[in-house]
Amino acid sequence: MRPILLSLLLALAGCAGSGATDNPPATAGQVDLQRYQGTWYELARLPMFFQRDCVASEAHYRLQEDSRVAVTNRCRTAEGEWQEARGAAEAQVAGRTDKLWVRFDNWFSNLFPGLTKGDYWVLYLDADYQVALVGHPNREYLWLLSRTPQVSAETRDRLLSEARERGYDTGALIWRAD
Repeated sequence: MRPILLSLLLALAGCAGSGATDNPPATAGQVDLQRYQGTWYELARLPMFFQRDCVASEAHYRLQEDSRVAVTNRCRTAEGEWQEARGAAEAQVAGRTDKLWVRFDNWFSNLFPGLTKGDYWVLYLDADYQVALVGHPNREYLWLLSRTPQVSAETRDRLLSEARERGYDTGALIWRAD
């Protein structure tokens, strides 16, 4: 097996998971996916291999008739180019909308569908569905999201506090460059 393919397999396996951890972070509880759909801008994230070239990212979610969520992630590189990935999210447990599986449509996902689904846990969501924290239960990945590309210092501090309360390392966050 080529070293690059092996590296890719290992990286994807690290993103996938059962969601089982010894001390999982608290989640937001039931999420109204109708209200959650739309555009979310990434304010900050923990380092992630797949986003290594991204300076600004956004996610577009659309609730489908089958209760799955269509996902389109876009990322702008430092050179100004846009990269895009499409996929779908679905509840890990029927009727529970704070813990989702996300799977992107690519050759590897089509070849190994069970290996390439990743945890998408909604950890925090404000009452107005304007800001959110999304992460992985092993605390390796975290995204601070907003309906707008920038937020107030007070909102930023609230998101950071919520992330720290759930055990995430906020010192390693990569912030959006506009």
